Amino acid sequence: MRFGFVTCVQLGLSCMEEIHAIGGRLDLALTLPDDRARAKSGRVYLDTFCGGHGIPLVKVSHINDAAAIAAIRDAALDWLFIIGWSQIAGVAVLAAPRAGTLGMHPTLLPEGRGRAAIPWAILKGLSRTGVTLFRLAPGVDTGPVAGQVILPLAADETATTLYARVGAAHRELIRAVWPSLSAGTAVFTPQDESQATTWPGRTPADGLIRPTMTVAEVDRLVRATTHPYPGAFAEWGTERIRVWRGAGARPGAETPPGALPLPCVDGVFLALDYAREPA
Repeated sequence: MRFGFVTCVQLGLSCMEEIHAIGGRLDLALTLPDDRARAKSGRVYLDTFCGGHGIPLVKVSHINDAAAIAAIRDAALDWLFIIGWSQIAGVAVLAAPRAGTLGMHPTLLPEGRGRAAIPWAILKGLSRTGVTLFRLAPGVDTGPVAGQVILPLAADETATTLYARVGAAHRELIRAVWPSLSAGTAVFTPQDESQATTWPGRTPADGLIRPTMTVAEVDRLVRATTHPYPGAFAEWGTERIRVWRGAGARPGAETPPGALPLPCVDGVFLALDYAREPA
C-alpha cells in the first residue's frame, strides 16, 4: 500500500511522525507554499521531516489545483490522508487515490459535523467527545467511519486541555488503524444519518461575555475559548477585558486580590487571568 499526506499544521505533522514511528512509510506529502498562511495557528513546514525520511514534498496553493491532483496520481497512492487542512477537497482529489481519501474530525461522528468542534463540545456541556477517522466523501464529514477514540470530558475541561488530548487521540487512531489500512483489511461503517448533527463555525466576536449570561454560561464560554483560541472578552467602560481563566462566585462574596468581578444574572464571575485592551 502506498500512502500520501496533506497538512500544514502541527497536528498533521504529529500524525506523520507517528506513522514513521510505528514503522510505516509515506510516499508523498503536500503542503502550502512557505509564504502562505504564516499567521495560521499551528502552521508548520514539512521540509525537514520529509527530507529526513525521503518523502517527496509538493507545495500547492490549493488542494484542488491541477498540480496537486497530478502529484497524487503520479505517486500511485492507495490512501491519502488530509488532516489539518482547511480547504475542502473536490471530487477529483477524493477519487485520485486508488482506495480513497481519509480525514479526521474531533468529534464522535455523526455528532458534531462542521466547525469549531473543540469549543462546541465544552459550550454544549457534553460528557464526552472524541476523534473519528473516516473516508472523505462529498458533503461535510459524512463518509464512513474506520475508527474512533472516545474522550470523556471533565467538568473543568478547557480548550487548552482538550486540544492537547485531541492531538494525542489523533496519534492513537493512527496507531490503531494503520495495520488494517496497510493490509487492505480496514472496515468502514456508514454513519447513522438519524443521529447526525452539524455545529456552526465561530468567530472571535462569539467570545463576548454578556451581563445576561449566568455564571455557568460564562464559565463554559471562558473555558471553551481560552488558548489556543482568541479568548472570551467583556466590555468594561472604555476597555475590553480578555479573560483566559476564571471562577464563579456568589453575590456579595469577597473578591480575591487581583480578580476582576464580572456581573452575571445569578452571581459574579471572577476573572482570574485576564488582560486589559482598548475597546
